[in-house]
Amino acid sequence: MSLSVFGHDDIMSMEKRYRAAFINSLSGFKSANLLGTCDAERQTNLCMVSSAFHLGANPALMGVIIRPDTVVRDSLENIRQLGVYTLNHVSEAMLTAAHQTSARYPHDVSEFDQVGLTPLWRERFNAPYVQEAAVRLGLVLREEHTLAINGTHLLIGEICEVHVPESCVKDDGYVDIEQAGSVAVSGLDSYHRTARIGRLSYAKPDCFPEWLD
Repeated sequence: MSLSVFGHDDIMSMEKRYRAAFINSLSGFKSANLLGTCDAERQTNLCMVSSAFHLGANPALMGVIIRPDTVVRDSLENIRQLGVYTLNHVSEAMLTAAHQTSARYPHDVSEFDQVGLTPLWRERFNAPYVQEAAVRLGLVLREEHTLAINGTHLLIGEICEVHVPESCVKDDGYVDIEQAGSVAVSGLDSYHRTARIGRLSYAKPDCFPEWLD
């Protein structure tokens, strides 16, 4: 396979949309989540995010990157207002609807209604889950940081609630998200089924890892 080499000047001279697609593809396969929020009047908002990442297990933290608020970002404003939000794994059955949430609907229009997904409310948690999702996380905002380099916002949330199929939680705590039907995303619009190769044992300096299953 022959390789192309792109230098800094090559990247910066790319047409804007071409560069966005190119650079977004380079980080590899990412999680596909629907970010669920609402405002004080329970006007719901739902949007696709591929930037969620693990930050730590004690406390249980996840980060999400939100684009700059140079234009209205309903999800960001809702999170700032109420301090809670949900992350819901996207499955193949709901993929088209999930992708459609990326469209720019007016503030008073709910993406749930427009794409045919169902808000699921839990007592004492003021943000909507996606009923069709098999894996759902409820988070409380702990920190927000605006990144000076490009104006994006890093939200750090603490996981306070997890909904997951019982059969997907293994004896050692591993959650089999492939079994749950979660899909992956690469670039801006390419979605993927996964095929697990296997799990490896804990890495130690004095022995090479072994396949667990």
